[in-house]
Formats: sequence, C-alpha cells, structure tokens
Amino acid sequence: MINSLRLCIVTLCMLSMASVSQAQQFGIGLTAEWDLYNRYANPDDSLGGRGNGSALLNLGVGPKLWVGGENFSFSVESLANLGFFGLNLTDYKGLGNFSLPVIAKLNFEGLSGLNKELKLGFGLGGGIQWNRTELYYVTSDFKEKGGERSMFRTYIIQGDVGLGVAGFAGRFFVRYGFNNDLSANSVNIGFQFDFNIPRLKKIDDPASRL
Repeated sequence: MINSLRLCIVTLCMLSMASVSQAQQFGIGLTAEWDLYNRYANPDDSLGGRGNGSALLNLGVGPKLWVGGENFSFSVESLANLGFFGLNLTDYKGLGNFSLPVIAKLNFEGLSGLNKELKLGFGLGGGIQWNRTELYYVTSDFKEKGGERSMFRTYIIQGDVGLGVAGFAGRFFVRYGFNNDLSANSVNIGFQFDFNIPRLKKIDDPASRL
C-alpha cells in the first residue's frame, strides 16, 4: 500500500510538471485548518491504549503555493495543527496532540485558488504527516512505565470539496494516514481555508473587481 501511495505522489509530481509548463499563474499564501475531529494511533509500544482523539478545538496554519490556471492547479502546503485537549478517554495518559502534514494536491475548478468566479470544486492530494500525542500534563503512572510519546510518521491521502473565488477557498476535507510498518494511523476531518494573497489583493483594484 505504501508503494501505491508513492506511485500516487510521483503521478502528482508529473502532473504538476505538466501544469507548470502550461501555467500562466502562480500564487503564494496561507492555509488554515479547523479539525472537527482528529485521532492518532501511536505505534504499538505495549504501554496501553495507543489512541488520542480530539473534537472541535483543533487549529492549524501554514504556508501554501499554487501553480496552474483557473480550472486546475497544483499546490504544495504544510501546516502545524494543535489539538489542545486531545486525549485517550479509556486510558488517560496526558493532554494534547500535534500533526504536521506536507501535502501535494491537485485542485479543480473552484478550489484552484486562481479562479475569478465563484465555483464549486474538489481536490485530491497525498503526502506525509508527522504526529505526536500526549504533549503535556502526562500522568506520573505513564512516566513510571517508561512511557514517552515521540513523533511518528504516517503516509496520507486527502479528499476535499468546497467553494472558492478570487484567491479565497473554503473546503471540507477528510485526511487519512497510515504506516503499516509501525501499525500506526491518523485521521483528520474538518474545514480548511485557503488565502492566495496576491489574488486577494487584486480585489481592491477597481479594474479587477468582479
């Protein structure tokens, strides 16, 4: 399955090269994420429950680059996401979770980040995500067992659907990550908001207003 994901990433890169060769537009900006729900399963360490999940209060932000046209673009993004109250309900060890995805995406129609008119769009991407749980308020029992969470990697795929116009896009996403070698996985579900700064600035230009 990992080989399949690698093939998918290579395909994304090849398609990006094609889009670059035909592209007339570039963008740079920010992406922000609000996870309605996330859950991370740590590698098996025989120290009890491996899961850590959080609802609602999970926020992330990071840089994003686009290249392409109004109906199709290729983008690369990364963001740091903090789940303030992530925990394992059945086997509490501590609070908090963190993820750092690096994703390459194919964006269509309204999610291209480069379109002038309001449109519905969708996206598909893949990449790598680093995860960590039990960031603070770790219990003394867990420490005495030698428990200490470290960063672990998952290979991620993501699907998006949403609306976008003039450098702004809002999307609902589902992102799933796996690492069979570690028996680890990750799930992130929520909303993502993209801001293509050069395109947003053009809204203030009377000659370019919709």
